[in-house]
Amino acid sequence: MVSTVDQFPVSPSTERPSVLVSACLLGVACTHRGESRSNLAVEALRSEAHLIAVCPEIAGGLPTPRPRAERGSDGRVRTAVGDDLTAFYERGAEQAVALARAAGVRRAILKARSPSCGSRQIYDGSHSGVLISGEGFTASALRRAGVAVISDDDL
Repeated sequence: MVSTVDQFPVSPSTERPSVLVSACLLGVACTHRGESRSNLAVEALRSEAHLIAVCPEIAGGLPTPRPRAERGSDGRVRTAVGDDLTAFYERGAEQAVALARAAGVRRAILKARSPSCGSRQIYDGSHSGVLISGEGFTASALRRAGVAVISDDDL
């Protein structure tokens, strides 16, 4: 059986890789609604990897719960009423990268479609439920830092 962690090759000298994981996937109630998005496939990785939880929105200074936000075509993250939250998302991405570097993380599993963690698709910024190809601030920042990123949808 091939493990999910095998999607990210690990050097032979590393027995249990450290993997950065969106905290909501590990049962932390930190989504914009104050809920978790527990994922059994992610939880099952605990025996194969050291999972490090991060919620970039919380790390960036946003509360839980908080207004839903989407990343628009201009790259800014706004709520449906137009409040610009981009600085919080940038700060959260910086914190996630710093954590990944400090822990020697080379892989991440992030929540799909989030303006922070989305790694293949995000909502288009119109707050009408339209998905587009794109990635959130944290997924993008981690990739630039050399971290391989997949979505919980990939598990």
